[in-house]
Amino acid sequence: MEKENSNVENRTEDGAGALVDSYGRTMDYLRISLTDRCNLRCRYCMPKEGIPAFKHEDIMTLEEVYRVAEVMTGMGIRRIRLTGGEPLVRKNMLSLVRRLGELPSKPELSLTTNGVLLEDYLEELSEAGVGRINISLDTRNPETYRELTGVDALDKVERALDKAVSMKLQVKLNCVPIIGINDGELTGLAEIAAQSPVDVRFIELMPIGCAKGFKGINRESILSELERAFGGAEKDMPEAGPAGITAVGPSEYYRFKGFMGRIGFICPMSHAFCAKCNRLRLTADGRLKLCLYYPDGPALLPLLRSGISDGELRETIRQSLKNKPERHYFGDKEHTDSDARNMIQIGG
Repeated sequence: MEKENSNVENRTEDGAGALVDSYGRTMDYLRISLTDRCNLRCRYCMPKEGIPAFKHEDIMTLEEVYRVAEVMTGMGIRRIRLTGGEPLVRKNMLSLVRRLGELPSKPELSLTTNGVLLEDYLEELSEAGVGRINISLDTRNPETYRELTGVDALDKVERALDKAVSMKLQVKLNCVPIIGINDGELTGLAEIAAQSPVDVRFIELMPIGCAKGFKGINRESILSELERAFGGAEKDMPEAGPAGITAVGPSEYYRFKGFMGRIGFICPMSHAFCAKCNRLRLTADGRLKLCLYYPDGPALLPLLRSGISDGELRETIRQSLKNKPERHYFGDKEHTDSDARNMIQIGG
């Protein structure tokens, strides 16, 4: 891909051009990790021995998170997803969600959660403006769930799922298919899309942290298995979210006859989507992560605490985009410069 000049017609609230990197890609999607802590211990995400948690003083305060979000929505960010760890374990996180929902630019707000605590939060999340909920669920089998996560909470996740659907929220289930873990249970997960207006998405395992010790399953194998069970599938197009924004993301969707929901695939390894990347990540410790593969990105937290102005913060963010790489190199044995942290430390 050749580098392009950043001549962008659309203007943002601060009067400058949109967030465009050196390859002409516009960044309009920010994923914010609120915490590195989680109430599950999923085997492909958290090492068995655990990891040292960030110190309290090394985590962004909710006010600091809001300030970065406020500045970046003024620069063209239209979608904000709150992640973790598990974002619902972050104390007072609802106060942040409410403030984000009141931003002048009205960004589309969404949440990725393991669903264990979700049931009690749904009404307030919806009232604050969260219209999309992604629930991470790798199995419907209680025994497999306990073995994979270390807890017995599948019933709580299922209740939260049912409630979110009844509230007419846009719900997606994210499943990471792994050989020897849940490879015999994918059809059962897909049946959720048959019975309710939920998109069930199969996400290719990425070799990040302790996930390097597991082997994922590719899209072709899963789709063939589902077509044997449910008949032929037809390719589907992305749909607009609650704010009327059509997602330009990595998911490829299929519809099966008689299904209320869709089946999706996200394949960062076998079908990389770097050429249309539109996202940035803000880690819980305040680093603006430019690419999931690389550890690089400006450390915003010390800048915020040293009194940086909003204008200087905008310029720091804009300049950092010049360093956003063209692509990731997961699976390429010639490249060994990937981020060494586990996914829970980076943010989903």
